[in-house]
Amino acid sequence: MQVTPLVWIITIAVTILFFVYEFFAHVRKPHEPSIGESARWSAFYIGLALLFGVGIGVVSGWTFGGEYFAGYLTEKALSVDNLFVFLIVMTGFAVPRKYQQKVLMVGIIIALILRGGFIAIGATLIANFSWVFYIFGALLLFLAYRQAFGGHDANPADGRFMKLVHRVLPVTPDYHRDRLTVKLDGKRFVTPMLLTIIAIGFVDLIFAVDSIPAIYGLTSEAYIVFTANAFALMGLRQLFFLIGGLLERLVYLAQGLAVILAFIGVKLVFHALHVNELSFINGGQPLLWVPQVPIWFSLLFIGATILVATVASLVKTRRGIGGGGHAAQGDADTPSVEGADSAAGTHR
Repeated sequence: MQVTPLVWIITIAVTILFFVYEFFAHVRKPHEPSIGESARWSAFYIGLALLFGVGIGVVSGWTFGGEYFAGYLTEKALSVDNLFVFLIVMTGFAVPRKYQQKVLMVGIIIALILRGGFIAIGATLIANFSWVFYIFGALLLFLAYRQAFGGHDANPADGRFMKLVHRVLPVTPDYHRDRLTVKLDGKRFVTPMLLTIIAIGFVDLIFAVDSIPAIYGLTSEAYIVFTANAFALMGLRQLFFLIGGLLERLVYLAQGLAVILAFIGVKLVFHALHVNELSFINGGQPLLWVPQVPIWFSLLFIGATILVATVASLVKTRRGIGGGGHAAQGDADTPSVEGADSAAGTHR
């Protein structure tokens, strides 16, 4: 796939413009988006992502188009899993509902920047060291196990990293609108809003470790990796408010993602064996008899796994709906972090 520097520049510039528009049109003025607003923009971004994939297929061939769609599906599913943790973070910090858009927007931008860095590193490693596929494969198999059995029970707001931040920075217990710092009695304090953004940035860093090896198991094209990630993150803010309580009903999403990560991990190990250069494996010669998993099968497998996990979750939880509302609801007024429920409900 031939991608010129000009295409890269245009793609990155358009991505930045989308996020700038998002901020000034929807996020700058604090408000809680309506279901209609969230649905329209979610549909717009998903439609745009699908249209872009068709464009890749038409211009560069459907092998690359299939890689894009498989990568987009995987990254979108992992991004929805991000929302569960964002939910717990914002509950732990008692972020008021009308300020959650800003937190999500900043978190998504941080995620895209971090993933951009990981994409560049991954592309360099893959281009120079074929054995990195073994590492990526082993990492994904480990992450699949952790995804299936680890859970999201811990609240990042109470983790060791945030305790260190509390020791280093003077923190006011109350929100002061959506300000990140405030001056009280002549002394500068950081607000819980800044702490929330720091916590989400830390979570984004962890999730990038899952995300980038997973998509490099589906394509070696850095351009596809970047655009699939960008489109998966676009509209994630609106999706958070659209699906609302549905997040808590996706009880099998973790298991579905674990299956996908394990599948891609095995696929990476197969690929590593197929291009093997390690002297202690088959004398440094490739194992050409090892099967290569075609992209059409990967696309079908990932799509079917997400569908089965979603349907199974909704079937299991179809009874008992109508209890509590959205776990990250937050007070309309200015709440104190001290009173937040740090034991937010989870989907595991």
